Amino acid sequence: MQEIYGKVHVYIMTYGLNAIAAVLIFFVGKWLAGHAANLLEILMHKAKVDRILSSFAKNMTYMMLLAFVAIAALSKLGVQTTSLVALVGAAGLAVGLALQGSLANFAAGVILIIFKPFSVGDFVEAGGSAGTVEEVQIFNTILTAPDNRRIVVPNSKVTGDSITNFTGIGKRRIDLVFGISYGDDMKKAKETLLALVNSDPRVLKDPLPVVAVAELGDSSVNLVCRPWVKPADYWDVRFSMIEQGKTKLEAAGITIPFPQRDVYVHQR
Repeated sequence: MQEIYGKVHVYIMTYGLNAIAAVLIFFVGKWLAGHAANLLEILMHKAKVDRILSSFAKNMTYMMLLAFVAIAALSKLGVQTTSLVALVGAAGLAVGLALQGSLANFAAGVILIIFKPFSVGDFVEAGGSAGTVEEVQIFNTILTAPDNRRIVVPNSKVTGDSITNFTGIGKRRIDLVFGISYGDDMKKAKETLLALVNSDPRVLKDPLPVVAVAELGDSSVNLVCRPWVKPADYWDVRFSMIEQGKTKLEAAGITIPFPQRDVYVHQR
């Protein structure tokens, strides 16, 4: 009986301590991997590396370090890591075939990092969604919609469709149409709209704003008003121009026509 207790004691001391050491290696290693990945991101920010690239590098570094930590912890438990790596490789092939979509998202993420069709903070329309780019992760691109919704778009869907970057050029044109009556002074209407555009300090001087006759409609002469603004000012200026355009035209004696229907009642 004493011999059995002795073997149990040796077993517990040997494998119990190894198990504790493995747990410590995993959690301490995980903590160090997180800090190392964060440090890499901080250094890349200081080096003025694009935020998308730094975020992607951070995620990749963390995943790779975490894999090494897991292997080290299993090795401490007595698991033969050489055969484990081979087993993981074989399993990885099978999993890779099953997760082709995820691998496609990963490859698409690499393409987004290399070719950089947009940067963090750009307002884009991609993968059927529109929003401000917050982050490009390993498998997904994170967007924030104008109404503050968080949109997660698979990277393969982003690269598999057209990408519209509204911010990348640094200038954005506002396209407005104002209809005036055929009997109104067309020249005066154009001067009124042009004065309105030029009075707004948010409107860029280069390119010059354009106010011109777009078409002769069925019931109105349609004038286009096209000022250029910074992307951040787009919506504020657009809403302001629509409201003030109507007010200024009416103050200048210009009529803005609208559909009307005359109803005649015949009594017998």
